[in-house]
Amino acid sequence: MSEESEAENSETHRARLILSLRSGGVSEPHVLSAIERTPRDLFVPDLFQERSWEDSALPIACGQTISQPLIVGLMTQALNADSRSRVLEIGTGSGYQTAVLARIARLVYSVERYRTLLGEAEQRLKALGILNVVTRFSDGFDGWPEQAPFDRILVTAAAPETPMALLQQLKPNGVLVAPVGRGPVQTLKRYVGDGLGEFHVEDMGEVRFVPLLPGVAREL
Repeated sequence: MSEESEAENSETHRARLILSLRSGGVSEPHVLSAIERTPRDLFVPDLFQERSWEDSALPIACGQTISQPLIVGLMTQALNADSRSRVLEIGTGSGYQTAVLARIARLVYSVERYRTLLGEAEQRLKALGILNVVTRFSDGFDGWPEQAPFDRILVTAAAPETPMALLQQLKPNGVLVAPVGRGPVQTLKRYVGDGLGEFHVEDMGEVRFVPLLPGVAREL
């Protein structure tokens, strides 16, 4: 296949994905634009390149996954971030969600417990010319207290219960979006601060995420 044909094929798959996201409930133009402008194939392992633009989760290194684009879109939309937002992301993973957030927010702080994943994600972000992301190899449960408070917090692995330590790093009127639950199926929750130290909690439906684990990983 020629380079021109490959480009046309990629554009076709990209357009189909955006239509699928629209039908799935992702309606915010800036979120759709961020996803459309982020080449998912750059974040997917070679073995799964043919499925890069499918609306499905795919395996990556360290037993983790790159999330389904629909979930990325819905979580990003629920976060309600804008160009003034400082966002904390727990779980850099492949860097795909990070890149989408970086196209919307002013600054993204991203924490990852797998050094291998973090290094690869940093290279991808650099290759895309994304410069408004700061990363940290650390325990996601701890968040990033030195940089708190944040306008928004996004958790990309399933917290076993309400992530109180992270909520404490959120501005009084901030928003945190996270999958919460101990089983294979969790509930996606949206916490919205009322400005007085309390949070309104919205259940957004069932999801399946890898668990949020404490500490940093020991990799061979």
